[in-house]
Amino acid sequence: MIVQDTNFFCDMPEDMQYLRDRNPPQNFLEQNMIFILPERLRRFHRNLFHVRRTDSDATVYAPLFRVRCISARDPLPEGYDGPFDVFPFYTNPTRRRRRTLDYYVLFLFRDKLSYVKCRDAIARVP
Repeated sequence: MIVQDTNFFCDMPEDMQYLRDRNPPQNFLEQNMIFILPERLRRFHRNLFHVRRTDSDATVYAPLFRVRCISARDPLPEGYDGPFDVFPFYTNPTRRRRRTLDYYVLFLFRDKLSYVKCRDAIARVP
């Protein structure tokens, strides 16, 4: 996989969770979600992005927008259901997806040091 304008990326860990808006507007489903980062990943909240496969090349993905995140120790906001496990949600297509696996949530990095720190934190599953 190649992500445009990004040198390094990490997949979400299996212990991540998300909240879903109880009354979502009828737009892009993931814009109405808040992801809950495990404590060990809280400093990487600004690196989590929604990415989508580009039409031009099946192996190239383009960042769409930054993911809304909270830390696992933060209070849950009102008006949201959950928390839910991110998997198997991201193994199946959801509303407005033409096919499976054309959309991901990834930690994106331009420098190798930040990428290595995140990768090591993801590997430390409690």
